[in-house]
Amino acid sequence: MKNILIPTDYQAASLDCLHAICNHFKNEQLNLVLVHVFKLSDSITDVLMLSRRSREYEQIEDEFYERCSLLRVQYPQIVSTKIEFLYGSTLSMFKNFIEHNEIDAVADTSHCQHHQIHRSSIDPSVLIKKSGLPVIDTANRTNAHVKRAALQTPAEEELTEV
Repeated sequence: MKNILIPTDYQAASLDCLHAICNHFKNEQLNLVLVHVFKLSDSITDVLMLSRRSREYEQIEDEFYERCSLLRVQYPQIVSTKIEFLYGSTLSMFKNFIEHNEIDAVADTSHCQHHQIHRSSIDPSVLIKKSGLPVIDTANRTNAHVKRAALQTPAEEELTEV
C-alpha cells in the first residue's frame, strides 16, 4: 500500500493528475492525502483557534467531493482519500506531517492548475524538494514516473522557513 501526498487547491481540475498516478500504481492500493499548505499566522488568536477552524473546508466545492468519489469508482485501488490542511512553513513541520501520514511519495503538481485559496496559502514546492521524498512526475496525464529524491545536504536539513 502506498501513501501519496498530493498538493491541491481543492478545485476539481486539480485532480487531473490522479489519472497518471493511478495508472502508474495499477497493482498497488493507494491512500491519497490531499493537502493545502498555509503559512502559520503570527497572531496568537489565530493560532489558538486553529483546532476550531472550518473556514478552509468552506473553500472545497461540492464538485471536488463528487470528482473524488468518481475517481474512487474508476480506480478501485484508491482505498482512501484524506483531505488535510497543513499550517506551517518550516521543513520540520512538513516532515512531521509526512511522518504522521506515513507518506511514501509526493505528486509533482506544478503543471496542474493550482491556486492560492487564502492569503496565507503557500507553494509547498520548496518543502517538497527539501523533504527527500520521491516525487511522482504527472506531467504526462496517462503515465507517471517516479523521480528519486536527491540526497540531502546538512544545510538542507536545517529548520528554515519558506
